[in-house]
Amino acid sequence: MISGFFIFNQKGEVLISRLYRTDLRRSIADVFRIQVISNSDVRSPIITIGSMSFFHVRINNLYVLACTKNNANAALVFEFIYRFISIAKSYFGKVDEEAVKSNFVLIYELIDEIIDFGYPQTSETDTLKLYITTEGVKTQPAPEESSKITVQATGLTSWRRADVKYKKNEAFVDVVETVNLLMSAKGTILRADVDGHIMMRAYLSGTPECKFGLNDKLVLDKSERGVQGAVELDDCRFHQCVRLETFDSDRTISFIPPDGEFELMKYRSTSNVNLPLKIIPTINEIGTTQVSYLVSLKANFNNKLNATNVVIRIPTPLNTTNVDCKVAVGKAKYVPAENYIVWKIPRMQGGSETTLSGTADLTAMTHRQAWARPPIDVDFQVLMFTASGLLVRFLKVFEKSNYQSVKWVRYLTKASGSYQIRF
Repeated sequence: MISGFFIFNQKGEVLISRLYRTDLRRSIADVFRIQVISNSDVRSPIITIGSMSFFHVRINNLYVLACTKNNANAALVFEFIYRFISIAKSYFGKVDEEAVKSNFVLIYELIDEIIDFGYPQTSETDTLKLYITTEGVKTQPAPEESSKITVQATGLTSWRRADVKYKKNEAFVDVVETVNLLMSAKGTILRADVDGHIMMRAYLSGTPECKFGLNDKLVLDKSERGVQGAVELDDCRFHQCVRLETFDSDRTISFIPPDGEFELMKYRSTSNVNLPLKIIPTINEIGTTQVSYLVSLKANFNNKLNATNVVIRIPTPLNTTNVDCKVAVGKAKYVPAENYIVWKIPRMQGGSETTLSGTADLTAMTHRQAWARPPIDVDFQVLMFTASGLLVRFLKVFEKSNYQSVKWVRYLTKASGSYQIRF
């Protein structure tokens, strides 16, 4: 798949290098240093120079690079790079230049284990930790542990050890959704969709079998309870522990979870999106000297819930000299460097409504250009609310010892630079 693997610091110095094919020389590092690191115009993570393709990811003050002359699958190369970063974090925390220099021997041991002749091999952290210690010394496993390593590396549950034990068995589920909105000046929704992912922290003993249920429309269609409150999920992507054959047949999410935190699934929803905040802007240009603002904000969710960290950025013309604005809730101020009125509301109760009113003074210009009117941008977080309407119906844990487990479910809907209203 790849011919070489390198780690550079931000100065372009090679910290780690490993060549896997004979079609590559170490001097290729100089090409990357000159063409990418020293060239501020390069923004793409993939660049092809001659017959060599460079795939790089920048993390903190490091460049993690994989290069190849073959027509490799780009998604697979980046998956390998991010998997290496994840493994490195699990061994020594923050991945930066100092950490690489402190764990030099360990990193070489890891990359020798997880990639062979350019092809990824064992990349499960739990499996690697069985025979590579955190001190970077490769231990010889005891005879009784050899079978465990073999089973985990080649078996059906390579992501989990069988001897995990906890005094208190708990499972935490976080449903995190990012809502994307683009609304026209006339109030027409041009785009509204939800990007969601379900994070799980499993602190469960043994090798439990988990069954996870959502209010999926295709599931509830077949039940006697009907389809009320059902959601349609698009583009579902699961962790490798999920049995896809059972999901394809009856939409059951069945899996043996990895130990600790992992991402169970990703999904998108494009129908019946619940917009948590409604913004109605009335912005008028008064001649060439003033712009008047009246922005109404309403929280469209249950009054028992609250939106937190609400930040509304209202654009102003480039020739604005001063803005006088008043708000009933929160604080608003004009930020000249960004040409925005920034309205911050720490907490807003569901069902409530508030407004911002103000006037922007403009300076005279010799050649007046029409104001482009960029959209209003809104950031927020709403706990225990899902824009898609998705709900966790059940989470069942089955284990041969029949222990009792405690489950916790939390919902969060947020927007950051993706919730925009034109005016």
